[in-house]
Amino acid sequence: MMSKLRGAAAVVGIGQTPYYKRGASPHPEIKLALQAIVGACEDAGIDPTDVDGFISYASERNDAQKLMSALGTKEVRFASLAWIHGGGIPGALSIAAMAVATGQANAVVVYRSMAESSTQRLRVMVAQGDTAAQYLVNGLESPAQILALRSQRMIEKHGVPRDTLKAMARATYYHARNNPRAYGRNTVLDDETYDNARLISEPYNLFDCSRENDGACAVLVVSAERARDLPRKPAYILSAPMGTLNGGGALEENIRPYSFAGQVGVATRMWAESGYGPKDVDVAQIYQNMTGMGVGSLIDHGFCTTENAGEFITFDNLIVPGGSLPVNTSGGDLAEGFIHGMGLVAEAVRQIRGDSVNQVPGAKLSLMTGGPGDTMSSTGLLGSEETL
Repeated sequence: MMSKLRGAAAVVGIGQTPYYKRGASPHPEIKLALQAIVGACEDAGIDPTDVDGFISYASERNDAQKLMSALGTKEVRFASLAWIHGGGIPGALSIAAMAVATGQANAVVVYRSMAESSTQRLRVMVAQGDTAAQYLVNGLESPAQILALRSQRMIEKHGVPRDTLKAMARATYYHARNNPRAYGRNTVLDDETYDNARLISEPYNLFDCSRENDGACAVLVVSAERARDLPRKPAYILSAPMGTLNGGGALEENIRPYSFAGQVGVATRMWAESGYGPKDVDVAQIYQNMTGMGVGSLIDHGFCTTENAGEFITFDNLIVPGGSLPVNTSGGDLAEGFIHGMGLVAEAVRQIRGDSVNQVPGAKLSLMTGGPGDTMSSTGLLGSEETL
C-alpha cells in the first residue's frame, strides 16, 4: 500500500563541506554543521533564518538549540534525532517529510557533522557504551569485527562469491577518480592492489572498510508544493521507512536472514510504499562501512539473490557508464569520504538533478540505503517529478 507521505516532501538544497582527514579539520564540529546548513539554504534559495526544523541521527551533538543563534533562526518549530546509528539516515529524511507534510515545520534541515578534535573517533562515539555484551565479552569491540561475522557467513553458508566484495570496492574507487571532493580520488584500485591489501578482520581487507573523516553535510527538505517554486530541481521523497524485524535490535541480533544487511523488512515496505521495485531503480547509493554489508544490502533489496549475486555484483555492472545498477557514484563511504554516510544523500539528490560527476543519463529513481547490519536500519527512494 502506497504511503500517504509519498512525494509529499522533497529535497531542494545540498550543503557540504570539504572532507578532512579525521582529526584535521580546521574548524570545530559545530562550525562545520553551520557551514553545511547555510550551504544547503543557499543552494535552495532559502534564507537560513527561515529554517524551522532540525533533524539528525546517531550521535550528532550539534542540536537545534546550539545552532539557532548563529543561524539567526526566527523560530524552531520542530527538532528530532533518529536514534539509530548510520542506519538512521533515510529515516531522518522520513521524519523531515512527516514534519513538513503535517505542518509542524516548513523548512527542515537533515544534517550530520563530525570533527574528531571536538569529540572522539566515530567508532568510539557510536560503538562504546552501545555494543551488546555478547560481543564485548568475546573481544569484539568494533563494527569491522562484528560485521565480518555476517559477511563470512554470507560467503561460507550461502555461497556468495568473495569477489562481490571486491567489485563493490573497485566500483566506488573507480567513481571517486572523477570526483574532486573525494578523499580517495588518487587511489587506483585494481585487482592486484585490492588483493595485496592488509587484512583487517576476515573477510575484510583494508579496501573493504570505510575511512572516518571530519566534515559535514546537510540537505534541506520542504513541501512538494513549495519545492516546485524553488530554483533547484526537487528530489521527491517517495518512501523512507525505518525499523527492524523480529530478532533485530542490539540485545539479540538474531534477525533472519542474519548473514546479510537486516534490511528485508524496510526494503519490502519501501517498494510497497513507493509503488516501485528493484528493476525500476536507475542508480543506488549504498551505505558501506564494510563492502560485505553493501553486498548484503543489494540482496536484501531484491536486486539479486544469493544464487546469482556473483553474476550481478560485478565491477562492470556497478559503474557508470554501462552498468545496469551504478552504485556509489560519488565514491561513496569508502572513497569519497565518510561523514557517517550523510554524503550518500547528497549524491542521491544530485543524480535526480542530473549534475553528478558520474551522472547516470536520465536518472529518475535514486536509492539511498542506511547503514546495513545496524541494530535497526532504514532505506529511502528519491524520485523526479515524473515518478510521482
